[in-house]
Amino acid sequence: MPLSFSETLVVGISSRALFDLEEENSLFQEKGIFEYRKLQKLRESEILKPGTGFHVIKALLNLNSLSKDRLVEVIVMSKNSPETGVRVLNSIQFYNLDITRSAFTGGENLNDYMDAFDVDLFLSKDDDEVQRVIDAGLCSAALIYEPPLDFKPETSTVRIAFDADAVLFSDESELIYKNQGLAAFHENEKANVSKALKEGPHAKLLKMLSSIQKKMDSGVELSPLRLAIVTARNSPSHMRVINTLREWDVYVDEAFFLGGISKDKVLKAFKAHIFFDDQDAHLKPAMKLVPSARVPYKSSSPLFVKRDEISFAATAKEKKEIHKLNS
Repeated sequence: MPLSFSETLVVGISSRALFDLEEENSLFQEKGIFEYRKLQKLRESEILKPGTGFHVIKALLNLNSLSKDRLVEVIVMSKNSPETGVRVLNSIQFYNLDITRSAFTGGENLNDYMDAFDVDLFLSKDDDEVQRVIDAGLCSAALIYEPPLDFKPETSTVRIAFDADAVLFSDESELIYKNQGLAAFHENEKANVSKALKEGPHAKLLKMLSSIQKKMDSGVELSPLRLAIVTARNSPSHMRVINTLREWDVYVDEAFFLGGISKDKVLKAFKAHIFFDDQDAHLKPAMKLVPSARVPYKSSSPLFVKRDEISFAATAKEKKEIHKLNS
């Protein structure tokens, strides 16, 4: 019988989101595949440093040791060829990550393989790749940002934080806020307080994580997997969120209805291994303190803005400043 991951959280992560491959990627962009291959072969035995997604992957995989079932499966997905991917495989072994499956596509788009590996969440630093996955509705997906400085991950738990509208929930309420203002937004949420919000791009991921909590021997309240919602919503729009989670039968450990207060310090206090949001206004401060990732809007959404050469809404100057801070 073929192996099934129907009740397992499957995370597909690009090699550049898992490990720090920025220098190598810059060489590829500037000088092409032949120089890139040469460098990777030369450095084959050099272990890569952790990337932004490393800590959440390590923490999620640790859940498998706390259960008789395999709760999490991680697939390294890369446009590298198998030859240039050897360094990645060596680094996985060095860090003792329980990752046994990989997909090296030799330049072909990764989104074609999401269904083949039953991926529930795809993490990448390739804006176009993430957008293709989101547009096709293949699975949850997010664009990983640069790693924070001096991040010290919690080791006894895994902590995942989500924004609400346009991430866990659809962008319908967000559109009312954008087009009609805050008062109209609150009125709409009060009028529909008992009506569950529609699912957004990360709704199925949240439900899968909640189902993992329920499988833990500790029970959901004491689960080593902690989930948080960190949203700009506040009273009176907060109750619709709570009622939606009840209808979804999802347990969330912590919820912060901030009403305009900055999210970054709350996320630091929560000790998030990763934070998912749709807006750079929240992500830029957050990424300095915790690993962060942007959930793009579908290209068909009125909220979608084409980014052209801006990979994560940072100018070339900002990118250089971030790189300087991290070096």
